[in-house]
Amino acid sequence: MMETPLPKAPEKRQVTTIIFLLLLWEAGSATIKYSVLEERDSGSFVANLAKDLGLGVGELAARGARILSKGNKQYLQLERKSGNLLLKEKLDREELCSDIDPCILHFQMLLKNPVQFIQGELQLQDVNDHAPEFLENEILLKISEGSHPGTSFPLKIAQDLDVGSNTVQNYTISTNSYFHLFTRNHSDGKKYPELVLDQALDREEQPQLRLTLTALDGGSPPRIGTSHVLIVIVDINDNVPEFTQRLYEVQVPENTPVGSLIITVSARDLDAGTHGELSYSFFQYSNQIIQAFEINSITGEIRLKKALDFEEIQSYHMEVEASDGGGLSGKCTVAIEVMDINDNAPELTVSLLISDIPENSPETVVAVFGISDPDSGNNGKMMCSIQDHLPFLIKPTLENFYTVLTEGALDRERWAEYNITITVTDLGTPRLKTEYNITVRVSDVNDNAPAFTQTSYNLFVRENNSPALHIGSVSATDRDSGTNAQVTYSLLPPQDPHLPLASLVSINTDNGQLFALRSLDYEALQAFEFRVGAADRGFPALSSEALVRVLVLDTNDNSPFVLYPLQNGSAPCIELVPRAAEPGYLVTKVVAVDGDSGQNAWLSYQLLKATEPGTVYLVVALASVSSLFLLSVLLFVAVRLCRRSRAASVGRYLVPEGPFPGHLVDVSGTGTLSQNYQYEVYLAESSESQFKFLKPILPNFLAEGTGRDSEANSNSRNDFGFN
Repeated sequence: MMETPLPKAPEKRQVTTIIFLLLLWEAGSATIKYSVLEERDSGSFVANLAKDLGLGVGELAARGARILSKGNKQYLQLERKSGNLLLKEKLDREELCSDIDPCILHFQMLLKNPVQFIQGELQLQDVNDHAPEFLENEILLKISEGSHPGTSFPLKIAQDLDVGSNTVQNYTISTNSYFHLFTRNHSDGKKYPELVLDQALDREEQPQLRLTLTALDGGSPPRIGTSHVLIVIVDINDNVPEFTQRLYEVQVPENTPVGSLIITVSARDLDAGTHGELSYSFFQYSNQIIQAFEINSITGEIRLKKALDFEEIQSYHMEVEASDGGGLSGKCTVAIEVMDINDNAPELTVSLLISDIPENSPETVVAVFGISDPDSGNNGKMMCSIQDHLPFLIKPTLENFYTVLTEGALDRERWAEYNITITVTDLGTPRLKTEYNITVRVSDVNDNAPAFTQTSYNLFVRENNSPALHIGSVSATDRDSGTNAQVTYSLLPPQDPHLPLASLVSINTDNGQLFALRSLDYEALQAFEFRVGAADRGFPALSSEALVRVLVLDTNDNSPFVLYPLQNGSAPCIELVPRAAEPGYLVTKVVAVDGDSGQNAWLSYQLLKATEPGTVYLVVALASVSSLFLLSVLLFVAVRLCRRSRAASVGRYLVPEGPFPGHLVDVSGTGTLSQNYQYEVYLAESSESQFKFLKPILPNFLAEGTGRDSEANSNSRNDFGFN
């Protein structure tokens, strides 16, 4: 059944938008409680959680409901579609809870979407599946014949693993004339038998009695257990052994070595002889006691027989009996408290793990885990932590349940994967810890546009290129991953509407390679520019742009064109030159242009053809001039040699009055010249030993000839190359 109804669960929403205040909802302290009989078969129906929680059909499945138990042991299972809570296996109350009553199994239900915890308790109701059992088949009881009627003698109890009304409720004794049985309650709530003497005993009349002791539990039908009681009647022993303490208390650490002395009990008897000799033994004890401890019957030393475990049993209570040789006995109680040591590391159980988280998500649950430590006190107190400098934090939800969540949006491009170590440390001495590693991967979101390697690209292509020529590439990268990082390229519409971009270039959409679609002409188009776009394949797609400038390089593909003189294929261009034109006279000026640029447009001019003189005539003329020059040199040398011998006959020549300068040469008129000339001869002092210049120095003598002579002389000078 369910004791406290829970409010209706919140509507379904994304995990990434969990508001963690809802985790600590006002009904978080309420607990759904159910009870079931032990020993029911696996799969037995416990309750319908969906109905009890007020959830619709299928809502548990939609919200990812699951059952969590302390530790790794699962006792319950949930049918998400029907909402039925079932037993996962047959449960034995005595195995799970021993003699603890009531036997409560705690569990939690986790709703993942959104995250919500619901506390639950399952009480195992006891079934009378164990009969009372005496640890001894025969109980020996020695009673002095001097005992007075009404004297009571406690007997050993029977053990019953059941609890409540199913445990031992009553004892009976077989019919006899001397004793009746009375059932009493022990301080720990257990019932024990007490034998009461009805009449005086006479050892000589009857030295012993054998009775049957029966224990009955409260089941329906009741179960029973029996033991025989042997009563030996002894002689009068008027002093009963007495312990020095009625209660012995001791604390023992759970890691005490086996064989260690726990405590020594001591009693005394005032009788002498065998009536004063004492023997120690356990009186009221259980299997757990005799398994863990042993007592020295002579010394009363109680030693450890088996290693203690605080997490299993925290304390032991036993009665010790000291019996003398006369059959009398005294009793005391020994209470042994097991002290916990920090011998258990904390346990961590992950109930929910989300290993992939989209980047840019708000505060998001990564994991839900529970912790436990069977130690007690500070040894069982725990604290949780993760590494510093991680964008994650731990928040408590219910008792010993925690969530790991992001502090905010993550950035995959900054950090794509996180290894989180959850450390659970107890507060014991020494401190023990448990570590659990989880890996969280950050999945990509298309939050980065492609970025070009350059904001602008300059590409050079030589004119007259072949079509489909690769002229360059653009490149862009995207920091995202997967399809969000796959980049495609495209040509964007040009700003100049008159630029036929689609017929000039194309781009490979996959790798950004640019191609010229046709042959370019520098003289028609020297440069053009356009923009290219790079877009990723994400949703929505992101893009960026870059500027591309294409510069056409000139080649020498244009011949010079003569603008002037105008060319006419049918008739040559005629320029008129006056007869009196002197050398160096400007006949005409040739003007030409070239459609190329740079050095390809630099022009040089030369004469390719002249009408006369021919080439042959030029060679003859040069040979004649050279011969005359050599002849003149020889003549000059001869005159210099003959000058002194012919000095007397100089007067018959027409010479100017006065002496000649020493550097002048007299040349007679016997040669081709019609007049007599004197020439100044300069002999070059250079290593080439050539004549520098010859020129007439007596122009006055030329005036005396006729005009015809002057003209003839002039022609003669020209023939020799003189001016």
